[in-house]
Amino acid sequence: MDDPRSLDGRGWWAWRQRRGMSAAALIVLLALGALGYLRLGVGSDSAASPGKPPPDTAAHSGSQPNTGSQPNTVALTDSQLQMVDVGTVSEYTFPLQREAVGNIDFNEDMETQVYPPYQGRIVQLFAKLGDNVTKGQILFTIESPDLIQAESSLIAAAGVLDLTSKTLARARQLHDVQGIADKDLEQAVSDQQTAEGALRAARDGVVVFGKSEAEIDRLVRTRTIDPHLVVLSPVSGRVTARNAAPGVFVQPGNTPAPYSVADISRIWLNASVTESDMPLVKKGQLVRVDVMAFPGRSFEGRISTVGATVDPQLHRGLVRAEIEDPKHELLPGMFAAFVIVTGEPIKAPAMPLDGVVREGDGTMTVWVTPDGHHFTQRTVQLGLQHGGYDQVIDGVRVGERVVVKGAIILDNMVNGGES
Repeated sequence: MDDPRSLDGRGWWAWRQRRGMSAAALIVLLALGALGYLRLGVGSDSAASPGKPPPDTAAHSGSQPNTGSQPNTVALTDSQLQMVDVGTVSEYTFPLQREAVGNIDFNEDMETQVYPPYQGRIVQLFAKLGDNVTKGQILFTIESPDLIQAESSLIAAAGVLDLTSKTLARARQLHDVQGIADKDLEQAVSDQQTAEGALRAARDGVVVFGKSEAEIDRLVRTRTIDPHLVVLSPVSGRVTARNAAPGVFVQPGNTPAPYSVADISRIWLNASVTESDMPLVKKGQLVRVDVMAFPGRSFEGRISTVGATVDPQLHRGLVRAEIEDPKHELLPGMFAAFVIVTGEPIKAPAMPLDGVVREGDGTMTVWVTPDGHHFTQRTVQLGLQHGGYDQVIDGVRVGERVVVKGAIILDNMVNGGES
């Protein structure tokens, strides 16, 4: 190689051109080599051995079940089948009914507030709270000044009648012997008739106090006053309230009434029905009632009243049924569970509750199998629910084989527990 120091000006310039071209060529060669190396490295990473997945893919596939070509299909081994039960979609009868809670109460239409007909002071009580009484039975007695006045008028009228009757008898005797004039006889007759009318009015005045004809006759005969007014039960039933006590002054219409008597052979069942169920409830519908006092036994009645309003805070309305209770077994205040029959029962395909899975998006799914080993997830539409079964409106047919227990296990296998 020439020594640049021995070259003249033109030669030295030519030497620099040759050296520059060699350096440029060397740079190009180095760049091409580096590019080839990178291509070779990428190709070697992607060219994995046939059938061997990348490390991440291999780790993921090891935790997956034996699935088919569809993401909602799974095939189970014999050991995995032990975790699920397979059955057949059958037809089930679903009653059309609504449930509510409430309580037993007196039939207020057959409950009577017992007041004395006149004011007075209570003397004696004959019935206690909870006693069964019959119509006409004595509840209590009062000492009534009005009764005393009426009996006094009766005794006085009876005395006047006796006097006028004797006067008339003497007048007739004298008239027969012409001892008195005709006008005197006529006056005696008029006085006697007036006395008879006054006695009848006085007797009626005592009758309104509850005295019998025999008692009135005794008063007239003995000329004695009985100041005790007897208050009788107007109906047969049970004493549901007693606000009376000896010595208490009572008046007609002043609350509270001394006694309340209710006919408990027919009682009320008051149910509190949700606002959404109120349009379905109609008068005359059958009601079955269960109470804790009689487990395993139901009482039946018919709806008699549907409330016209809904409580704005509870969003519930009153529904009342009536029931015959001749043995007086149901007591007012008992808690009761109501089942209101709103229509005729319907028959439809049904699935056990354990065979239906609610997905994260709110859809309902079941697992269908044609052979007992391969299972396909299918979306269904549900309706009523009763007795541990869901009504299937759409999605499966009667006779199809489905998972009836353990469906959630298959769902977790496919969705990784995200349902």
